[in-house]
Amino acid sequence: MRKNIRLFGFFAIIALMISSCANQEKKEVIDMEKVKVEIQAMEDAFAAGEKAKDADAVAVYYSDDAISYINYAQPLEGKVAITEFIAKALAKDTIGNYNVYKVVDVFADGDMAVEIGSWTVFDVSGNEKDNGYYTAYFQKRDGSYECIRDMNMTPHSRKSGM
Repeated sequence: MRKNIRLFGFFAIIALMISSCANQEKKEVIDMEKVKVEIQAMEDAFAAGEKAKDADAVAVYYSDDAISYINYAQPLEGKVAITEFIAKALAKDTIGNYNVYKVVDVFADGDMAVEIGSWTVFDVSGNEKDNGYYTAYFQKRDGSYECIRDMNMTPHSRKSGM
């Protein structure tokens, strides 16, 4: 009788182990270098759009429901508001400075990715004028990442533009 109980217990434990293994979803292995390259390409396109003074090209970066947290202002809610802000900032620019964005670190899981990046402003002669950091939160939609939240910050106490 004891032998039967032990045998039953053994098989019950084995059955539970098999059941729990079968119920676990296989987690997709994400190629972080590939994600980093993809997001860097988005950052490069963002910078190119700014340099060309094309607000719509810059705004491709954002999802329709994005929220952008910028220095010294209320958050911009939605792609339309973000695009309008970018267009006004680009229209005010008469000195020709340009930005370079660099992915510093990226973390991804499932269809989400978080980027920590740096930005640097250069004048037309290539001299560094300002710099800072940003964080962007992406969601993969229709096979491509879109920025759904971002926050720009500068280590300086003065106000800075785009």
